[in-house]
Amino acid sequence: MAGDLDAATLVGLLADDDRRAVVAALTLGAGTLDEVVRAAALPVERASRAAGRLVGGGLVVTGADGRLIVLGAAFQLAARSSLRRPPSDEHEGEPPEVRKVLDAFVEDGRLSSIPATRAKRLVVLDWVAREFEPGRRYSEREVNAILAHRHPDTAALRRYLVDDELLDRAGGEYWRSGGTVA
Repeated sequence: MAGDLDAATLVGLLADDDRRAVVAALTLGAGTLDEVVRAAALPVERASRAAGRLVGGGLVVTGADGRLIVLGAAFQLAARSSLRRPPSDEHEGEPPEVRKVLDAFVEDGRLSSIPATRAKRLVVLDWVAREFEPGRRYSEREVNAILAHRHPDTAALRRYLVDDELLDRAGGEYWRSGGTVA
């Protein structure tokens, strides 16, 4: 039924013009085969065959009153199933609680967003701070170049790193002053 519909199955069901016309008619209020035939301007045989295929595929169900109903939730379920990211091993060496945060905010080495929650932001900032070699001094241009590999808002990241004492600055130079050392 709808729970079995993945995106590929749903696309397959909608790949046919007649089936799309039947879904459109049902979505716009048709409920019986006669109403679908009129709304979709299809011959009875084609409308019946398309509706049967949609029912068989689980996208359309027959209600208690005999009316045909498109399962709108099928689209949501199919979208969710196709949008799930496969498990990543990007942060494999991290402790589970750190990995959970990094998996939520980092994909392919880039931050999708900077966490609003301070505890999560500290985990992400610690991860970013590891890009800086302890004991080495960096110009602001170098800091920005390193941060740009992680997120486009280099000013926000730099400010957070300094405010949370992972980087320090003086005289136009930055250096790592905290965080986890690998």
